[in-house]
Amino acid sequence: MTQLEYSAPSVIPMTSAPPCPHLKDKVILITGGTGSFGTAFLKTLLAEHEPAAVRIYSRDELKQYNLQRAVDADERARFLIGDIRDGKRLEMAMRGVDVVIHAAALKQVPACEYNPFEAVKTNIHGAENVVAAAIANDVPRTLALSTDKAVNPVNLYGATKLAAEKIVTQGNAYAGDSPARFATMRYGNVVGSRGSVIPLFKAQAHDGELTITDEAMTRFWITLEQAVEFVLSCLGLMRGGEVFVPRIPSMKVLEMADAIAPHATRRIIGIRPGEKVHEVLLTEDESRRARVLEDRFVIYPQLPSWTIPHEQLGEELPPGFRYSSDSNDTWLAAEDIRAMAELIPAVA
Repeated sequence: MTQLEYSAPSVIPMTSAPPCPHLKDKVILITGGTGSFGTAFLKTLLAEHEPAAVRIYSRDELKQYNLQRAVDADERARFLIGDIRDGKRLEMAMRGVDVVIHAAALKQVPACEYNPFEAVKTNIHGAENVVAAAIANDVPRTLALSTDKAVNPVNLYGATKLAAEKIVTQGNAYAGDSPARFATMRYGNVVGSRGSVIPLFKAQAHDGELTITDEAMTRFWITLEQAVEFVLSCLGLMRGGEVFVPRIPSMKVLEMADAIAPHATRRIIGIRPGEKVHEVLLTEDESRRARVLEDRFVIYPQLPSWTIPHEQLGEELPPGFRYSSDSNDTWLAAEDIRAMAELIPAVA
């Protein structure tokens, strides 16, 4: 397995691309805007980027109410009830929008397995609706959020996100003479997000026993703040069709358990259906059309029928390169894990 000759940074420095310079006085729409990422992204936009308005598009009125209170009813934050399954509503919500961040999805692996048609409607048809609405409204930039589960998927969630990536990329071809351009950001597990293992381990620590699926399991790890900054920088780089992958550290689930609850007992419960022991963010096949920068990989489209009006960024990757959580050259230290865990509440 081929490795890069230099080490990835343990903390994403964001030096290879500035934040998108076009956010000041612009209108941004976030699908799934009341989720973990959407909430953090909204707060960053309002505090640091002087947007004209940020439209939060989601289907849960209680979460919208709570988020509105959390941002002190900032008049630039606009809350729109809607579902990405509803193409007409989505098209209406995108009128006058300059940037779309597509973060809405069904993300829980067991729920997607048990409700497959619902996962397809939201993650695949929803992505199609986002692309169509952006083209209809000539939205200049749409950036979709994806996941390492989309790489060589073994569960329905990953399969739907792989399909969504393809739909977003080819949205550039469907755009025709529209200025609409589409790209994707693919990342790993987000520290402290809903369903994260840290809150679970912290809660289990009170009972003195942690459940471990597999002692060899590894994962990529990124904080919400890093994910937000990475998305902002991708907006500044995108020309249409790229998949951006951050160079982030890995962690061993067993070491995370030791760092959070060193005195608790361990119970091995076995790997769950649809779960991998290790995750991959960039395959050997994708690396042939990818480039590496200091803080990210950029995967270029395989079949572009539109012109990407700039040279491909960064350096070529060595033949056979694969970016996997078990062969990463940067790992979270125990003190890093403990510092993260202190900031994240336990779940009941």
